This record gives sequence, structure tokens and C-alpha cells, in this order.
Amino acid sequence: MYKRHLEEKINTLNKRYRCITLVGPRQSGKTTLCRKLFPNYQYFSFESPDILDIFDSDPRGFLNGITQNAIFDEVQKVPKLLSYLQEILDDKKDKRKFILTGSNNLKLSYNVSQTLAGRTSILQLLPLQRGEIPSRHQQKTLEDSIFFGGYPRIYDEKLDPTDWLGDYFQTYIERDIRDSVNIIDLKRFNQFIRLLGGRVGQLMSFSSLGSDAGVTQPTAKSWFSALESTYICFSLEPHFRNFNKRITKAPKIYFYDTGLLCYLLRIKNSEQLNVHPLKGSIFENWVIAEYMKFFFNKGKEAPLYFWRDQHGHEVDMVIDQGTHLDLIEIKSGQTFQKDFVKNIEWLNKLQNRRGGKCIYGGSKKYAVQDINIEPWDRLSFET
Repeated sequence: MYKRHLEEKINTLNKRYRCITLVGPRQSGKTTLCRKLFPNYQYFSFESPDILDIFDSDPRGFLNGITQNAIFDEVQKVPKLLSYLQEILDDKKDKRKFILTGSNNLKLSYNVSQTLAGRTSILQLLPLQRGEIPSRHQQKTLEDSIFFGGYPRIYDEKLDPTDWLGDYFQTYIERDIRDSVNIIDLKRFNQFIRLLGGRVGQLMSFSSLGSDAGVTQPTAKSWFSALESTYICFSLEPHFRNFNKRITKAPKIYFYDTGLLCYLLRIKNSEQLNVHPLKGSIFENWVIAEYMKFFFNKGKEAPLYFWRDQHGHEVDMVIDQGTHLDLIEIKSGQTFQKDFVKNIEWLNKLQNRRGGKCIYGGSKKYAVQDINIEPWDRLSFET
């Protein structure tokens, strides 16, 4: 059982809220974490048909029969539960606490914001951040770290990533996507998501993607929204600050887990990454996902963007600090080259700042003209 960085935030919020909602992809460790932190809470999973039937037949009786604090797992399957919980949480005489978990961000977040606004705190748990994996279990090479990804069960049970992620992918299609959108042609959707994987780190064009997948642009948008809501992939938006420059408006597409991305790209082992034409983009995805996890584990929204103008100047990731942008370039090469940081220097001149960071595939850590050069396995996340 791993010590998750989110534990500290959950324990802090548990002193202030009677209800905490934890969302994230299936198999990211939500249930394990909740049962570890709250071993004395009663546990109910709405994945169980028996529990679901009991609740549906008499919701109020079901809840009144719970005499202590409780964990409710996969609550997106019972949206009406939230209305009954609202009554309980508004009753000052009722001291029970509740932990809710769910794997469909779109459904759950909307229902929670409508029904439990101000009564619960919503946190997001993604697959393991590299720093959450004990050093003895960490993959020692960049390629292995990317290929294995971060789903806990792969490490717990020493599973082959390709086999487990293949089963995971099929199960997730059957359970989650069909709950979100009406997909009739699973073969075409399978092709769609693999095409999406081939566009990792690229500017998104739904019309082009839909055309290649043989579906309409609205269908491509709908399918992508379903993938976002179930924590398979996410869009990184371009930053809006233009410094009097014309900037790109299209987002870029990334996946929350590079192990799953490798599976979708039919990468069978980590050695294939060394010669894969998308290695640079996959590494970029891995770094951005690590930063996404860092912010989520602090209970914060991730203020991550990229910056690109119409003339091709681009910085892979920028962190909006309110008064300025922290600039980060991501390069998979093991040997640092001076041109790795040229766009950081260019954009720093526009915002009249110094500093920045280049994360690369090498092993040495140093600085070049106030820009930190940081190896992939020693990410500091400091700004």
C-alpha cells in the first residue's frame, strides 16, 4: 500500500468538512486510499448490484440504517443519493461524516456542484506520481517509467503493463464510456482513441480527427468529452497572455497515464520508445502529467498551459503565477543543447523576467544563465 501525497490534504479537510468527494480514473487507488485513511467507516460500493438494489428500493431507509461514518464508492451511479445527503449534511444534529468516490468527473462534478455546493470538498486522485512509488519499486530508466505508467496495480502485483492495460482499456470502454455517450460502433471508437494517441502533444483539430476516424466533428467532440470525463485524457489550453502577439487558440491533447498511451500506440516494450517517432511528445506528456498530479495532490487546480504564437515561438508548459508565467521546456534528449532554452529566453524578454526550467532526458542538474536544467528523475516542482 502506497503513501499518497493527497493524504495530507484529505486529513486536513476532514477536520473542516463532514463530506469529502474524491474523483479520478478507475484503478487510480481511490478506494484503497479511503479505506486506509478511514478504516472505521462503513463501506458501501454502488458497483455492487445488491447495494444498488437496496438503495433504489428505499433510499431514506438505507441511509437511516447507517449509524456511523461511511464511504460511498462510485456514487455517479446513484445521482439521487446526493439530494438525500444534502438533507443529512444540513442537519446540525446529525454528526455523521461521508466520503464519496467516483470515476466519472463530468457527471459527478455537475451533480455535486448542483446539490452539495458548500457542503463537500472535491479532490482528484490520479495514478501514482513517480515520487509516490517507493524507490525500490521505481523504474530506473526514463523509458521504463513512461512505459509502465502509474496505475498502482501494475506495481503491486508486478504485472505486465501491456496485458493489464489492455484489459483495463476494454473494461473501461464497456463500463464508463457507454455510461457517458451512446457508442454503437466500438471498433470505430477504438480507432478514434488510437488516432488520438497518435496526436499527443499536437494542436487539436476535431474536424481532422473526426475525418480520419470516419465520424463527424460533433461526434469527435462528444467522444473526446467522454474521455476527459473518465480521466483518460485532457486538453492543455494555450495561455491567453499575448504580449501583443497573435497566439494560437487550439488546445493540445495529452493522456493522464503514459502507460495507457503506450498501449494505445501499440508500443510493446520500453526499448521501442528509444526509436519511436513520438518519443519526444510522449516524454512531454509524462512531465506534464507529473505536474498535473503535483497540483491535484495539493488539492489545487493545475494552472498549466502552453504558449505559442503564430510565428512558431513556443514554450511547452507555462505555470500561471498570477503576476507572471513560469516557463518550462521539455526535451527527451539526454544531452543538453543550448537551443533547448531559446524560447524560454525569447518569452522571458517579452515578460521582462529571468529564470525558467528545462526538463530533459539526461542525468546532470545545473543552470544556464538563470535557467535550471533538470533531469527527468529529479523533478522539483518548485516555482
